[in-house]
Amino acid sequence: MLRIRCPWCGERDEVEFRYGGQAVDYPAEPEALTDREWADFLFARDNPCGWWRERWVHFAGCRRWFELWRNTETDEVA
Repeated sequence: MLRIRCPWCGERDEVEFRYGGQAVDYPAEPEALTDREWADFLFARDNPCGWWRERWVHFAGCRRWFELWRNTETDEVA
């Protein structure tokens, strides 16, 4: 089982959390994007092998969202 460290509650089992997807930076001027660019931003995500930034919510605890780095090969969390 994956162990995730909540910044507010400490380390807990994965079952207390829900995955929120890849952590992305929002466009500075979203109204300047074309429909195609906006659709890519909303729905297209990377699928890397290795470390990447994710968003999680501690739904069974403090209910706060946070970001973490996870290795997609080993499930190691940093």
